[in-house]
Amino acid sequence: MRIHLATGLLLAVALHAAEPLRFESGSSQVALIELYTSEGCSSCPPADRWLGSLRDKPGLWKEFVPVEFHVNYWDSLGWKDRLSTGSFTAREYAYASAWGSGSVYTPCFVRNGAPWRPLTGATGGPGGPAAIVGVLSVEVGDDGVCRAEFTPAAGPAPGLHEIHVALLGGGIASRVTAGENRGQTLGHEFVVLGIANKDLFRDPGPAERAAVALPRPIAADTVRRAIAAWVTLQGELAPIQATGGWLSGSAPALPIP
Repeated sequence: MRIHLATGLLLAVALHAAEPLRFESGSSQVALIELYTSEGCSSCPPADRWLGSLRDKPGLWKEFVPVEFHVNYWDSLGWKDRLSTGSFTAREYAYASAWGSGSVYTPCFVRNGAPWRPLTGATGGPGGPAAIVGVLSVEVGDDGVCRAEFTPAAGPAPGLHEIHVALLGGGIASRVTAGENRGQTLGHEFVVLGIANKDLFRDPGPAERAAVALPRPIAADTVRRAIAAWVTLQGELAPIQATGGWLSGSAPALPIP
């Protein structure tokens, strides 16, 4: 009896561990908040702290999804930001081009694809207006594969959509020894450690689906990990819907490749 009971408990634990983590938006738009920042920029730490404070806000993941992209164009000032990549810099330049500008800057906040300045008098909370756009869901299996589904509120769109999945890191600390922030220890939350993109395809019916593997992280020293997922029209930057949630640190641990 005890052996059978123990076996049953182990099987229950195994089945529970195999259940995918599921994150889902409502039909109202969840705001994607992007911060472009750098450890080499003296103006960035207050913006980093503000974004990190969203971890304690009740609307996290349900009303807004924060992500922090580190750019590398300040590396020449003497401190190389280990969290930065050229692809994140290229993403900010793509936004600048879409806004009719050839220049970029940090800290740069973007909300739902538009410039936003929450530190200089922007009104309202981070969620902003929420139009009815459709439901985005993402299931993350223990194999690290994300299975995404988006059902537009208006039914099948003339064009298809693209899913973007970012692996996020939190509780990251960097002791800066050179450049404009020399002598400071900088903390970061919601840092994009990698991003994967894939076109969604439509089955018969209104839903669009795709499976995409979580990207490999560019840094391993994280206390918390999460994912952020959002959909755009194929080839466009502005998000239509977003969702996300904790993978570890504030939720059951998940093996990350």
